[in-house]
Amino acid sequence: MAGKSKTIKVDYLARVEGEGALYIRYDDHGVHEVQLKIFEPPRFFEAFLRGRDYTEAPDITARICGICPVAYQMSALHAMENALGLVPTEPLRNLRRLLYCGEWIESHMLHISMLHAPDFLGYPNAVAMAKDHPEVVQRALEIKKTGNALVRLLGGREVHPINVRVGGFYRVPGLESFQALRPQLLEAHTLAELMTRWAAGLPFPHCEQSYECVALSNPSEYPMNEGRIVSNRGLDISVKDYEKHFREQQVPHSTALHSLLIERGAYLVGPMARYNLSYPQLSGEVRSLAEALGFRAPCNNPFKSIVVRCLEVLYALEEALRLIDTFQPPDEPYLAVEPREASGCAATEAPRGLLYHRYAMNEQGKITFAKIVAPTSQNQKTIEDDLRLMLPKFMHLPEQQLQGLCERAIRNYDPCISCSTHFLQLHLQHEPKRIS
Repeated sequence: MAGKSKTIKVDYLARVEGEGALYIRYDDHGVHEVQLKIFEPPRFFEAFLRGRDYTEAPDITARICGICPVAYQMSALHAMENALGLVPTEPLRNLRRLLYCGEWIESHMLHISMLHAPDFLGYPNAVAMAKDHPEVVQRALEIKKTGNALVRLLGGREVHPINVRVGGFYRVPGLESFQALRPQLLEAHTLAELMTRWAAGLPFPHCEQSYECVALSNPSEYPMNEGRIVSNRGLDISVKDYEKHFREQQVPHSTALHSLLIERGAYLVGPMARYNLSYPQLSGEVRSLAEALGFRAPCNNPFKSIVVRCLEVLYALEEALRLIDTFQPPDEPYLAVEPREASGCAATEAPRGLLYHRYAMNEQGKITFAKIVAPTSQNQKTIEDDLRLMLPKFMHLPEQQLQGLCERAIRNYDPCISCSTHFLQLHLQHEPKRIS
């Protein structure tokens, strides 16, 4: 029996947080090699932080990502407060959760409408898709504007917010400012339900995977800012024990470190992991809609993550309304604290998944050590595994379709990489026949 050996080679996989490439070598007998190559030089943010005042960490780390700066701010804040023994009051905690709702809404809608949806409808980008489906793009942009408005109100501006600080906020808006957002949030909620129903009707490739899902877990709420780190295979640890169970490793084909569970290897973080682990903590309305649409957890098809993101947007809008309706102004916008020699860590749930920070500071409050593990690095190995396991089921497809499926498999995961893959120059190279 003869079969062709082929190589899928993507030279440039530019992404929001860097640049990369994709290389897959396979034949009729299976997939022999998958490399998601990240070749952008290191960005040195952890080195930039050394010697800077601990109060600067939230604003410096926010510059790591233009899509989810709040996530970096929240993980930095909580890590610094963990080091200094500072516990935010309940009103401050609620305001941070409200700010995070804004980021989830705007980040998820950007990914759903501009990066992911064109894949399912056969368009090269959202602009082309908008010509035939203007209502989908318009609906998504209206929802995204609502997320932007929340971030602008609490963060001071929509991108790279400047109003958060260790201990709380520089300034807390008045009740009337929050209440003014209610009509926009209610309208966005209606649109988000329509968006979810629309997404659930998209055609999904059959691609059930077996993931170890890892996310924060909080018995009283869907996780955002705090909780224990758990998995569906028995992991249940405090955030302070993160580095006892996870390790990063350098691989020759990537300047980004691969993060692995020491006990079991690759794992999944992000919306599907949260959804699968914390489904009971979603609101009754969100769960009812999910079940009516046939999307009850667990969801293990990465192509269906677009529906999970829609459901998380719906939840974030409900949660934002709840937090505004129960708003209690804090006695002070922030809790004052004196620096001291200390170290601390924290993890929060960025839109793309678990985001871990650890810092040490000296007695003057100058940062002496910083470690940041982003969701993208935690999912890299799982993305490669997805491609390795998925391809044998689709080798019958024409090369162009197979190429598109590889790009879609990457876009399932991360808005940063997804953005880049729309600009891929991908080559399929046929090699001599292999005789078995």
